[in-house]
Amino acid sequence: MSGTVCLTFDFDSFAGALPGGSPGDLARAEFAAAGVPRILNLLEHRAILSTWFIPGHTVQTYPALCRDIVRAGHEVALHGYAHENNSRLTAREERQVTRHAFEVVADLLGEAPKGARTPSWDLSAATLDILTELGLDYDSSLMAHDYRPYFVRQGDHHRVEGPSALGNPSPLVELPISWSLDDWPAFETNGRGRPLQNARLVFENWRDDVVYMLRDFQDGVVTFTSHPEVTGRGHRLLGYERLVDELRQMGVAFARMDSVVQAFLAGQSYGEYRPEHGSFRERPPGGAGM
Repeated sequence: MSGTVCLTFDFDSFAGALPGGSPGDLARAEFAAAGVPRILNLLEHRAILSTWFIPGHTVQTYPALCRDIVRAGHEVALHGYAHENNSRLTAREERQVTRHAFEVVADLLGEAPKGARTPSWDLSAATLDILTELGLDYDSSLMAHDYRPYFVRQGDHHRVEGPSALGNPSPLVELPISWSLDDWPAFETNGRGRPLQNARLVFENWRDDVVYMLRDFQDGVVTFTSHPEVTGRGHRLLGYERLVDELRQMGVAFARMDSVVQAFLAGQSYGEYRPEHGSFRERPPGGAGM
């Protein structure tokens, strides 16, 4: 079966260490600026387009690097202004921050961005409403599926005493993600002794998620999340190159997220579960009564 891989990069830099980052935290965050050209060269050599989620703070701190990303044909989407945790903001504060980030990215692009990824994949009760108000087409912060875009559901009610009442799909498309396909929890250390995982083994896990998708799903879409300050370091970048080259040999397509969303909104079916054996089928996420 065929499939699509979305390579995405969160260019957080200093924004990911604010507020109150130590000199060590800030220096580690600054390495993102060294990693960006390495990743861009890797993608250019393989003629792959990708999506970059960039905080407004990073756009304003590194305007030349961000222009390089745009000139290379990659998509830039929202990622907060200073990598704020939305759940710690009031609705008013979150709306102001998100609008400011929107304006900064729109100025970089010369047009309105199409999508967003919340910092740390942290959403408040107001987040989806705010993204919809801004006219965005998609979000990439939720995990209700792994290979299928879906319309984000709003209006859920969950309680311990009885079943959850599921709301209705919104106009916002979700391109789902996973912590297991994010380089940060696999490789970064908080300085308190958490071990750093072997890059070859981590990227084998990522590859095998694609192998499973190609086996059991028709036109599935999977998203990889990387950070220049993490995957941009030598041995990890070599592992990432091997991963990308293996996927190319499998015949997968690589696409910007906005391209996938545009096709989805035009009626393209993605991620239909078609195992060779078995009579059970999935119900699509995003709708009530699934």
